[in-house]
Amino acid sequence: MTISLYDLSVPTFLQTTRAVGGLLDRAVRHCAEIGTDPDDFVEARLFEDMAPFHFQIEALTHHAVWGLEAVKTGVFAPPPLVGAMPFADLQAMVGRAVTALEALTADEVNGWSDKNLDIELFRPLDQKNASTSKWGPRTLALTPETYLLTYALPNFYFHVVTAYNILRTRGVPIGKGDYEGQLRVRPA
Repeated sequence: MTISLYDLSVPTFLQTTRAVGGLLDRAVRHCAEIGTDPDDFVEARLFEDMAPFHFQIEALTHHAVWGLEAVKTGVFAPPPLVGAMPFADLQAMVGRAVTALEALTADEVNGWSDKNLDIELFRPLDQKNASTSKWGPRTLALTPETYLLTYALPNFYFHVVTAYNILRTRGVPIGKGDYEGQLRVRPA
């Protein structure tokens, strides 16, 4: 079985980014039903030492959209983080990410494969003690496929799951099906 760079990345990012859009919509409906404000989620965290909800949304869009830009250019250079913003702006950010992903064609993305990437990423300087190590720039020798499989997709899913869990812990009635989104099934 052969899988193209496009098939590995764009539909995968789209499925889950669209699902995140649905999670955010469900959070807004939940707040309307119980009389609370979705902006209360913006600074919510799972633990004190973890980044807040707004960061999770920014990071997942960066790893999807700018992760693919890194495959194209060899440089992971997402825009600076915006920081706390109204919940509606987080929804708009996810919508823009979907639009950017939808604009990519299979021919365009597949044309980025079969090259070497030397990508500078912020990684723990001591991999064996990553939790206590200082973080710094490190240049990693990758291919588009290994970059996506070992960096962009794991980081993307980490931030998606963290955002999902923040909403769940705050009472938003969402489940695994909401997280999975629209599955890509073969024609019958």
